[in-house]
Amino acid sequence: MPGEARLAPYACHPAHSRGRLVREDESPTRSCYQRDRDRIVHSGAFRKLKYKTQVFVYHEGDYYRTRLTHSLEVAQIARSISRVLGLNEDLAEAVALAHDFGHTPFGHAGEDALNACMEPYGGFSHNDQTLRVLTRLEHRYAEFDGLNLTWETLEGVVKHNGPLLPLNDGKHLPVTIDAFRSVWDLELDTNPCAEAQVAALADDIAYNNHDIDDGLRAGLFSIEEVAELPMVGPIVRQVCDRYPGLERGRLIHETVRRMINAMVDDLLTETRRRLAEVRPGSAAEVRAAPEAVVAFSDPMLADQRPLRAFLRQRMYRHYKVNREMSKCKRVVRSLFDLFMAETNCLPTQWQQELKATGGEGNPLVRARLVADYIAGMTDRFALAEYGRLFDMDAKI
Repeated sequence: MPGEARLAPYACHPAHSRGRLVREDESPTRSCYQRDRDRIVHSGAFRKLKYKTQVFVYHEGDYYRTRLTHSLEVAQIARSISRVLGLNEDLAEAVALAHDFGHTPFGHAGEDALNACMEPYGGFSHNDQTLRVLTRLEHRYAEFDGLNLTWETLEGVVKHNGPLLPLNDGKHLPVTIDAFRSVWDLELDTNPCAEAQVAALADDIAYNNHDIDDGLRAGLFSIEEVAELPMVGPIVRQVCDRYPGLERGRLIHETVRRMINAMVDDLLTETRRRLAEVRPGSAAEVRAAPEAVVAFSDPMLADQRPLRAFLRQRMYRHYKVNREMSKCKRVVRSLFDLFMAETNCLPTQWQQELKATGGEGNPLVRARLVADYIAGMTDRFALAEYGRLFDMDAKI
């Protein structure tokens, strides 16, 4: 494939892919990872991200980021980093674009509410749900459920934040990931490939910086307040010294873009140092390394801690955000309770699925199906469904 010769030895090479669970003839014009990316972009789950919350519920303003715009930003950062390191850009992009597929409506508040509802039935996590979407819930192809992605893309999505099952550790795994092990071993006790490691840290870079951007523009805190943070302050002063009297919107953007550059540069420097130390000769050696090869430096990690603490206190726990999230949790809980008690209120196709899987007489199966239905909702669909079910004046 074009460009494969430019890949580093430790990158994931399409020619060495472990293939797909259901065997298919590969494309003559696209590598297997390009094809994965394209399937992800054309999926229904990808389109739904447009109306799923990042921090602000979709109706609070068109400017704020959604899961879709966040995923695109993560993919852009991941591609840029992968290009410099000689990694497979297409695989990194595929992991970045799919990593949030399992998120519920209303962001982490919705996930917390659904997890609480599902606690007696095995719990709920967005990472586990992402694997369900990619391997079961997308119904597009004639020969299989899911998207039939390559082993490397599935491994990268499931393990992008690191190993899930350290050796000799019998901790409980999320239900779908645990069940999938018997179908296809994703080697949960090893590091992910370098491309997935890049996607994970690109996610950190994107949400830390863009949450600052959204929080500033929403008026939850001021530029003067974030300038007190160790990483942000020097950059704000650089911008102000170079552009005295710069208009506030441009000041915010200039600060955020320089912060992204600083984090990317630090990641590249530290990753090159680790690669030189480990000297992996293949993607397998990256997986077997004693620690991740893609990482931030210790000083950068130290600078990020007060930044995350600030965002947690001043943005994620801001009373205005809390009020919205409180309402959203009630929506999720109410929908779950109603559908569990009255399955005849589910849409016809979901009732048919419930009957086909024996969920009518099995609470575990029924709860997982209800969770699948709710998790697949967008913010606006969940609000509309709540209105249809609980507002006597709403149209059915």
